[in-house]
Amino acid sequence: MVDEPSVTAREPEPAAPAARRRWRWTPRRLDLAVYGAFLLAAVWVTSGIWADPAGRVAALYSSDPAQVQFFLAHSVRVVLHGEYPFYTDQFNYPDGVNLMANTAILALGIPMVPVTLLFGPAVSFVTLVTLGLAGTAAAWYRVLSRHLVRNRLAAAVGGWFCGFSPAMLSHANWHPNIISQFLLPFIVWRVLVLTRSTRPVRDGALLALLVTAQAFVNEEILLFTALACGVFLFAVVVQRRERWAAARRPLAAGLAVCAVLAGALLAYPLWVQFAGPMAYHGLSDTVRDYGNDIAAFFTPGSPTLGGNERANVNLAPNYSEENAFFGWSLSLLAVGIVVWLRREVVVRALAATGLFFAVLSLGERVSWWDRDLVTGPWELLVKLPLLDAVVPTRFGLITTVVVGVLLALAVQRAAALRVVERRTMRTLTAAGLVFALLPIAPMPLRVTTRPAVPTFITADRWRQYVGPDQTLVSVPVPAMGNTDPMRWAASTDLAFKIPGGYFLAPRNGVTGDPGRFGGRPSGIGELLADVEATGRTPKLDDRQRRRFLDELRHWRAAIVVLPLNEQNAEPLRRTVEQLVGPARQELDVWLWDVRTLTSQSA
Repeated sequence: MVDEPSVTAREPEPAAPAARRRWRWTPRRLDLAVYGAFLLAAVWVTSGIWADPAGRVAALYSSDPAQVQFFLAHSVRVVLHGEYPFYTDQFNYPDGVNLMANTAILALGIPMVPVTLLFGPAVSFVTLVTLGLAGTAAAWYRVLSRHLVRNRLAAAVGGWFCGFSPAMLSHANWHPNIISQFLLPFIVWRVLVLTRSTRPVRDGALLALLVTAQAFVNEEILLFTALACGVFLFAVVVQRRERWAAARRPLAAGLAVCAVLAGALLAYPLWVQFAGPMAYHGLSDTVRDYGNDIAAFFTPGSPTLGGNERANVNLAPNYSEENAFFGWSLSLLAVGIVVWLRREVVVRALAATGLFFAVLSLGERVSWWDRDLVTGPWELLVKLPLLDAVVPTRFGLITTVVVGVLLALAVQRAAALRVVERRTMRTLTAAGLVFALLPIAPMPLRVTTRPAVPTFITADRWRQYVGPDQTLVSVPVPAMGNTDPMRWAASTDLAFKIPGGYFLAPRNGVTGDPGRFGGRPSGIGELLADVEATGRTPKLDDRQRRRFLDELRHWRAAIVVLPLNEQNAEPLRRTVEQLVGPARQELDVWLWDVRTLTSQSA
């Protein structure tokens, strides 16, 4: 349906002197140079974290990296101990967590097991972020240079933007599962191959393998890819209906094979995700209303050369969801490319696809500089199956890829223009790219320090207290805003269980309920979080003491641990002492041995 450019045969070139041949830029060397440049750029972006992976994290918010490190440690247990991959009770004990419904990145975590074992989950995390950025750019370059444009510079520009766009840099702060998009170009390519395939069974099977692998990286991005391919192909057919006659049979046959094979491979994991223990249906109301402000498309992203965090306030849900932020120059250039190349079917289809998903990314309420204007079309779709679990602002990631492909096509066309002054044309093209891309050039991610894992944990002193079916309870209790205990557990390869944590689960702990962040509400957890935030020590009564003991028994707690350097550690210590008695210091923590209070006999 979408034709690939033909490659004309070239006359063999005369032999060159040995020294000249040695330094000639062959296509292979050009490819390696581009891949190397992408990797260097990714290391530059993550350099602040690489300086101290265990002690530094992206600024403003650190919950997602701790969660990912927990999942990386879980992958180690899957490989070394044969642990069940799709569910765990190592956190949120005893209810546990449905890992298929929480993007446990098994397709990334399992290959990273050697790195996690040798260097720890913090190093694995920053490695995944680095390879996610560089790998996505390299994959788009590969597909663009082999199947869409002949000019390698054009492919490099397109791949660069797909891998290092403001949206990707934003997610690089905390979401390696979202920026690891290196399978997507090949999925798109194989879908397009199906439209003209002479072997749809084989091609459908290849597509099914790619789809299955991507499902264990991030299902939401896979859904976006399927929707984008569908809208793009529809836009092509509307313009050239005659192409549908030739494409429908191989496309239908290939997609049927893909659906059957991928469905068979994913049937059980998807059953666990949607009907297994701790499965939920639909996202929290807060998240599903995340949308882009229209102004976000014309403002540089925060982690870019021209970006400004203060200027971007209220234009995106948070700093990890800046899913547009192209800046005025690139937005104008993208529109100019569409106008210039409007006679090409592919360009018009790309423009329709990018615009369609840009509108959906605005969410349920369309706004301009944080002022609500009208109700968005997303309100009509948000309750549909599958779409009810989508974060709408992320539709901007599809528009991002569209812009990257348009840039590649524009550079290819500019390089192919037959003009007298080719040097002048190249200069104008380079100037246009600098004008558009320099304001959103990637900068190193802003980082902040985070508390080290207590020596009490790293020295294995906890082992003399905590049994296999008991938990280590931290103060404050693990929750969305307190994920340090998840890092403690991850540093031990999840050798001990913890209550609570940061994850998505049914609102009331009943499979099938709408989702919420965290487990069942904990009265004592909320109390301790309030003490940490305010520094005020409350006066507790017998009812609160009984409730705390009930929760400790429910969690089967062995010890309660408070790091000495915890914020407002002294008010927290006094509060817990009102509940379970005096603490004793052991290494760098305050410790309460509560086994006699929580045992079944007690």
